[in-house]
Amino acid sequence: MGTTQLETVPEPKYWHLKTVLSEALDQDFAVGEVLPNERELAARFGVARATLRQALEQLELEGRLQRRRGVGTTVAPPRVGVAVASAGQSWPGESADGWEVVDADVTDAALPSAAVLKLLGGAAVGDQPVHTVRRTRVSHGQAVAAELLYVPAASVPGLSAIDAPAGPARARAVLRELQRLDLDGQDRSVELGSARADDAKELDRLPGAPVLVVTTRYFTAAGTAAVSVATYRADTCRLTFGDSVDVEITHEARVAS
Repeated sequence: MGTTQLETVPEPKYWHLKTVLSEALDQDFAVGEVLPNERELAARFGVARATLRQALEQLELEGRLQRRRGVGTTVAPPRVGVAVASAGQSWPGESADGWEVVDADVTDAALPSAAVLKLLGGAAVGDQPVHTVRRTRVSHGQAVAAELLYVPAASVPGLSAIDAPAGPARARAVLRELQRLDLDGQDRSVELGSARADDAKELDRLPGAPVLVVTTRYFTAAGTAAVSVATYRADTCRLTFGDSVDVEITHEARVAS
């Protein structure tokens, strides 16, 4: 990385420094590479360390850098593209969708949030048990998304507690039974949210960090069969929209036409 004269630049010094650093990240550093320490960077660019920290913090917010305990500041992987489309519908777990099963629980219907219960059908769910499948998405060795998939017991009547007593085995069994159903459609919504404590731990973020929450309802002829609430790290993911692609995550972010 070269030096630059910042004194005559009309915009804030940290903002211009952020631009210079961003260009250097593209040209001189590889993904995962550790940046020089703050003292060296500040001296190289002739700025105060406070100015440097502002620039680094902005790059971290934009997903260009990651600060890792015991390692330092490293170059972040490219943002993963989350394509959100209306076509190409499929059940969770089909066609190597990239999610990794973590665990599964079965609870009474009172435990999912009121918003999830409403999506599942509210009073129609009644007191029946609800299977909760936990899954994660990993990119470049880092968890970028965590999902909770809610499946009422009535949607998977063939599920055997003997065949899938608990944990990942139950989760896979729930997904297999769900995929036996005829999928009539799905809808999806996206909103900006704050990471809950459990999501933050899963995604290696602080509680309250910005996240993208993608909620998907899966329909059969009988009604809503399942609801997925997927939480994506806002600093590592970007959304793309289109009418002719499946929901997918790609390592090379692109804009769908």
